[in-house]
Amino acid sequence: MKAKLLVSTAFLAASVSLSAQKSATITVHADQGKEIIPKEIYGQFAEHLGSCIYGGLWVGENSDIPNIKGYRTDVFNALKDLSVPVLRWPGGCFADEYHWMDGIGPKENRPKMVNNNWGGTIEDNSFGTHEFLNLCEMLGCEPYVSGNVGSGTVEELAKWVEYMTSDGDSPMANLRRKNGRDKAWKLKYLGVGNESWGCGGSMRPEYYADLYRRYSTYCRNYDGNRLFKIASGASDYDYKWTDVLMNRVGHRMDGLSLHYYTVTGWSGSKGSATQFNKDDYYWTMGKCLEVEDVLKKHCTIIDKYDKDKKIALLLDEWGTWWDEEPGTIKGHLYQQNTLRDAFVASLSLDVFHKYTDRLKMANIAQIVNVLQSMILTKDKEMVLTPTYYVFKMYKVHQDATYLPIDLTCEKISVRDNRTVPMVSATASKNKDGVIHISLSNVDADEAQEITINLGDTKAKKAVGEILTASKLTDYNSFEKPNIVKPAPFKEVKINKGTMKVKLPAKSIVTLELQ
Repeated sequence: MKAKLLVSTAFLAASVSLSAQKSATITVHADQGKEIIPKEIYGQFAEHLGSCIYGGLWVGENSDIPNIKGYRTDVFNALKDLSVPVLRWPGGCFADEYHWMDGIGPKENRPKMVNNNWGGTIEDNSFGTHEFLNLCEMLGCEPYVSGNVGSGTVEELAKWVEYMTSDGDSPMANLRRKNGRDKAWKLKYLGVGNESWGCGGSMRPEYYADLYRRYSTYCRNYDGNRLFKIASGASDYDYKWTDVLMNRVGHRMDGLSLHYYTVTGWSGSKGSATQFNKDDYYWTMGKCLEVEDVLKKHCTIIDKYDKDKKIALLLDEWGTWWDEEPGTIKGHLYQQNTLRDAFVASLSLDVFHKYTDRLKMANIAQIVNVLQSMILTKDKEMVLTPTYYVFKMYKVHQDATYLPIDLTCEKISVRDNRTVPMVSATASKNKDGVIHISLSNVDADEAQEITINLGDTKAKKAVGEILTASKLTDYNSFEKPNIVKPAPFKEVKINKGTMKVKLPAKSIVTLELQ
């Protein structure tokens, strides 16, 4: 029987006690880095779904919950600390039922709407174009707007682009000024529809390709603003969709989206977010790692039509999808977030770093209170999830140069004929020449002694943080918000270009070489 490791983050801050131990070897090729890891790989997604917007990001200026111009102060500050690079809005499925003119002007005059996709909730449209774009300015992130192709008109989308980006004496620019914003916003990323194969219109790829031609034609560049137009791409294994779009309209797009969820299936129970066994955990690791094969196959298709890699692939929805928490509103997709979800984040990001010659953005679903969120809120309370902490530990890789690595470790076979390595890793070098290495010990029971060959890298020591918990099912609740939280990590030794790391079971570490 494997010995189990039970540790607290407080104890880890001082030292790490190891029980059974395995080994792995890594070689970091610090002289072979070519591709930059775009900061947009760490993108976020905010949909009008459940309490992601209302109660999550936005409470309004008259709320008794502390806020900055209507945005929750605690959530805003937490996102500011995360260095969010890009935020996608308003959906998701919601995007293709959203009519932007209902969300501008005096709030008391904005009509209510039924959110048909997500629980039939009545929304008051108090969070609209101004509120979203102003939030992006305050966070210092790029806005990514998904346009309505499913139920909207070409004219509606064209006027929205004009409203947001025109500085001229045009009807929509003047309407924006009337609504309190003189200067146009800068909008780079524009999605032309969302999931057009499903909730965005149940279209065939050939039909959507023709619609993309039409809608994108009228989305114009105003006053120095250049749109990066993104076609609505495939769901995970639908390679035909990618092939048809690249063949028919590849030359008209700047990017093509892709969605991939770590989910057990789309009918029946998806499993509990917090009650699972070790077999479920390892299955989850295998499913999340399968994104690499999916990325490879879509990239191969795109390469056939775009050998110069001018067209970006954007994984603008990804993450875990479990059953909603008991007692929450059906259709609001509120789920807790355990150490298992943290591993889905770290392993996925490790994969994404390897494909940034084509993959230029990824947006985890979603930012607050929905699916694999960064943050959970309840009334005046807020809690940061294990996934939040992975993103914070990994933000050192944003806009750094990816360093290729060779990794040798134990692998195990898991349910559904998948194979899972017990160690995952990634490395990068920032603009100042500082190398960061992130390591994940996927093994639920046993520690790993990892030997890392640094080559000619002249590092004398390494400092870092570790994220772990007593159990894989541990999570942060409003009653106990600090169960899963990073702690200082010092179990590292460097001697003559070789680094030894003692990595506890079920732990994630990011190191900075000094």
